Amino acid sequence: MSFPLSSLSSSADSAVSSSHPLTPYGWDEDWAAAFSPYAEQGLVPGRVVRVDRGRCDVITADGTVRADTAFVVPRDPMRIVCTGDWVALDADGDPRFVRTLLPRRTAFVRSTSSQRSEGQVLATNIDHIAICVSLAVELDLGRVERFLALALSSSEGAALLGDGSGGERQPQPIVVLTKADLVPDAVTLSHLVQDIEAIAPGVQVLPVSSTTGEGLDVFGAIVAGGTSVLLGISGAGKSTLANTLLGQDVMDVQAARDVDGKGRHTTTTRNLLILPQGVLIDTPGLRGVGLYDAGTGVGEVFSEIEELAEQCRFHDCAHEAEPGCAVLGALEDGALPERRLESYRKLIRENQRIVAKTDARVRAEILRDWKRKGAEGRAAMQAKRGRVR
Repeated sequence: MSFPLSSLSSSADSAVSSSHPLTPYGWDEDWAAAFSPYAEQGLVPGRVVRVDRGRCDVITADGTVRADTAFVVPRDPMRIVCTGDWVALDADGDPRFVRTLLPRRTAFVRSTSSQRSEGQVLATNIDHIAICVSLAVELDLGRVERFLALALSSSEGAALLGDGSGGERQPQPIVVLTKADLVPDAVTLSHLVQDIEAIAPGVQVLPVSSTTGEGLDVFGAIVAGGTSVLLGISGAGKSTLANTLLGQDVMDVQAARDVDGKGRHTTTTRNLLILPQGVLIDTPGLRGVGLYDAGTGVGEVFSEIEELAEQCRFHDCAHEAEPGCAVLGALEDGALPERRLESYRKLIRENQRIVAKTDARVRAEILRDWKRKGAEGRAAMQAKRGRVR
């Protein structure tokens, strides 16, 4: 992969200015302040543009560096190096090593596809989350609600790392309806937009077409000046959209199947790309999107149900058969669609399960550490007693 590095100088100075080599990649005064302790150690800053097989490509003031991640491979999968991370790495050497990750501002996290209660970080330090939905197939509103719940919990994703960086910044989600040229009827397209707007309160919904150029100028203006990540299932048109914004075919694209609109996972890694304005992270198509500590996001996506719940007779109302349930009342009146309530219940149950599993795993890890430290303490005491004798 190539990047436009001709304008980059060899300076590793962390001072921020409009001419700083890393400014196009998101470098700012806050990152400079976070990096300053590592500058004193002779390390240089860089941003991860790609990760694979224990190594990563890092953009630095001197260009793209292939770096080893051996020193930043923790047991916790939430803390491994990810595309979008800012890192401190060796100034020279062969190989050069990433020595530490700077605290993440935001992180898009989903649960792993396994049955374990672990999270997988898909992209970090993002300002916009573009949820790509193809208009080539029938809309799956439940999937959009799931993506939105995770997107609206992205500041929590960084907070889960325990570095104090999360919660201060919230990435802005946007639903991008790709392949809008396949819906030539303006009235039908308007209805599709309204269907998404009804389940995405306060979130912009934008039809775009990489073929006709519809909506691309608006989307480009939205993502300018920050870092955006493209998310969606395979065949949603993410890589085609990335290529169109870049003005060149950087990401490989294959045709989606007509029957379900799915592609063949051409994009296999997460890639950070530099736009004329702003930064874009393209991701592989997601087969599954499991929630991971997304309670806040679920509450925001289903804000009308949360507001109704506050009017229930009982504060712990489960909205199943309780008397005086405002949620069930709205359902009976037709003010609340049954599909919407079922989707809410499903995501709430799923999130509660993953949180319970995570809490149990954390407790087990604490107990193991306590036992290990206790054993080490007893061994040290026995050794000390042996010396005293």
